[in-house]
Amino acid sequence: MSRPFLKMNGLGNDFVVVEARETPFAPSAEEVRAIADRERGIGCDQLVSLEPSTNGADVRVRFWNADGEEVGACGNGSRCVGWLVMEATGRDEAVLEVGERILRTRRAGDRLVSVDMGEPGLDWTQIPLEEPMDTRGVELQVGPIDAPLLHTPGCVSMGNPHVVFFVDDIETAPVREVGPMIEHHRLFPEGVNVGFAEVKARDHIRLRVWERGAGLTKACGTGACAALVACARRGLTDRVARLELDGGDLTIEWRESDGHVIMTGPASVDFTGVLP
Repeated sequence: MSRPFLKMNGLGNDFVVVEARETPFAPSAEEVRAIADRERGIGCDQLVSLEPSTNGADVRVRFWNADGEEVGACGNGSRCVGWLVMEATGRDEAVLEVGERILRTRRAGDRLVSVDMGEPGLDWTQIPLEEPMDTRGVELQVGPIDAPLLHTPGCVSMGNPHVVFFVDDIETAPVREVGPMIEHHRLFPEGVNVGFAEVKARDHIRLRVWERGAGLTKACGTGACAALVACARRGLTDRVARLELDGGDLTIEWRESDGHVIMTGPASVDFTGVLP
């Protein structure tokens, strides 16, 4: 049976979005990898399906990384789905069921969407880590013991696990070398997204992210949220900042009033098609 899809992106972090509210969609890991393959498939960082919600949200959303594994959260993907639902309903808000979380999205301008990502997970059990540690700065370093290249990163869960290294210069940071090494480090039993953050000002962070199961992407929404929280917890930035990613900018706010993280950025439709 042929199934239509939308190709979308949020700051170049790209998605194949499949409508599954009428007919169920249950791809195998092999099928996800085939769809995500940039040479022989459609090509994407994540596959997204829209399903009927079971608890009153506008839609239930599922995400798979390019390696075929289903994951619990995707910030840029949630923003794209929120925009789709708002366009379809004509409303300025949309409610998404993502795993066990309810995410509220709203219009923030022309093709701009804000997503309330909820409270970050800051306890070691929420990341999760293999052993108890203070997630403001975990005992992890890269390089020689007496002169490590990277050390004492922060850890944050945004519905998926993140580790954030603080670097002096993002252009020389060993993202491609260290990212895959840390992604499967024993400290992170479920794997981890690996961020590299250069604080340029109290309200400006330059960020690159090696995503678990997807590799180096142009933007990572949950990674941007995690980086702002990690930096603010260390006193390196304020609680609102512009996150400059390879694909463009996101505005992230860690609200003091309720501890929720709000992500604002663009959503774009690239093209439509039918799954082979």
